[in-house]
Formats: sequence, structure tokens, C-alpha cells
Amino acid sequence: MTHLSVNLNAIAQLRNRRAVPWPSVVGLARIALDAGADGLTVHPRPDERHIRRTDVLDLSALLRAEYPGREFNIEGYPSPEFLALCALVRPEQVTLVPDDPGQATSDHGWDIPAHRALLTASIAQLQQAGMRVSLFIDADPDAPLRAAEVGADRVELYTGPYGGAREPAQAAAALRALVATADAARALGANALQGRASLLVNAGHDLNLVNLPPLKAAVPDLAEVSIGHAVTADALIYGMAETVRKYKAACA
Repeated sequence: MTHLSVNLNAIAQLRNRRAVPWPSVVGLARIALDAGADGLTVHPRPDERHIRRTDVLDLSALLRAEYPGREFNIEGYPSPEFLALCALVRPEQVTLVPDDPGQATSDHGWDIPAHRALLTASIAQLQQAGMRVSLFIDADPDAPLRAAEVGADRVELYTGPYGGAREPAQAAAALRALVATADAARALGANALQGRASLLVNAGHDLNLVNLPPLKAAVPDLAEVSIGHAVTADALIYGMAETVRKYKAACA
């Protein structure tokens, strides 16, 4: 079963348009979890243009008090401030992304060789505190091995080129690249005698109810998808609870 982690950034961004406390990030998180979401994802940025530090603390408290067994996934660039926040909250998973602080949204995976020292140190620090670490990567069959070499537990496939494809041929080519990368992550298990293990594969960015089922069919052992923009958009039509149920069905 592929787990669904609901990304709450778009909800927080809507709230932040006014000096009012609604829509409630915690309230909608509770609805999503009650409807069957396996976890929550946030990506706090330094300017707090959507998720705020207080949201991270409130959501962590919600999960621990009311939803034991559901996972908290915090995404971000491994700055000292971000790592300190993770050490305070101790989510089940930290997804490291190579975002510049000014980026509107994530739009590329790590150049792992260029950031090897930073990633190795950051991953070790997080793992020593009991957190699982996933690295955000492009569709590149060489990337899973590089992620394993710096100590990552998982990789998250950047699915933007697939989700944003306008033409069927473009989508098909992007999907083939994602499948090849997932195959490479799985194949690492064949190198167990060399001290390597297969990496579980997550995915996220521009996934929706139309393009998620073909991805799931092509990568049936996908561990987790993190979806925010499309879930929030569909919740305007169906409501949050029904939207989560639809995405859970797509994950199945």
C-alpha cells in the first residue's frame, strides 16, 4: 500500500492572505487524518510565507496526542535553523530538498556530488536523533546510488515534469524516467553484500487524481506520495474528507 501524506502548505498560504486564523491548518489536518490520510507533510520556509514554525509545533502535538502511528514529514533545506527545528519536533521523516529560500516551490532534485559533505553530515545528524531521511531527487537512474552513498534512507522522486506534462508523449517519457529511477533504487538491494540496501521510493509534486494512478501502476511498490496543491484544489470541490478518500483509493 502506498501511503498518502497530505501537504498542508497551500492551506497555510490561503490562511496567510488575511490576518485571521482560518482556514485552520490544524483543523483541516484533523479532517484529513480522520478520513484516512497516513500522515502530514509541511515545508516551512524561512520567510514563513505559508507554514509557520508555530504550525509545525501545533501539528506535531496533534499527531502525537490524537493520531499515534500516523507520520509527520518535514521538508526543507538543511540549514542550521531547519535542522534545529527538526531536532525539536523529531518527525518520523525529514525530506531534504535543495531549495533556495526564495523559490516559490521545489523544482529540482539534489546535485548530490556537489553537496556531498552537507548531505552526509545533515543525514547523519538527523538519523542519530531517530529520524528517517529522504532525499529529493530528479528522475535519474544514477541518483539512488548517490543518495545511498550519503546515507539516505529513502529518495523522493521529483514528479513535476510528469505531473506538469501537457502532451501524452511528454508525460509518457517522464513516466519512463521515473520508473527507471525507481528500478535503480530497488536494484540497490542486489548489492547488499557490498553494504548497500535498496531504497524505498517516495514521490511528490504536481500529482493529482488523473496522473497518480498511472504512476502507481508503473511503480507499484511506491512507499509514499506527498500531495498538497491538488488535494487542496480538489477539496474546494469535494471537501477535504472526500478528497482524501479519493486519493487513498488512487494510492491503492
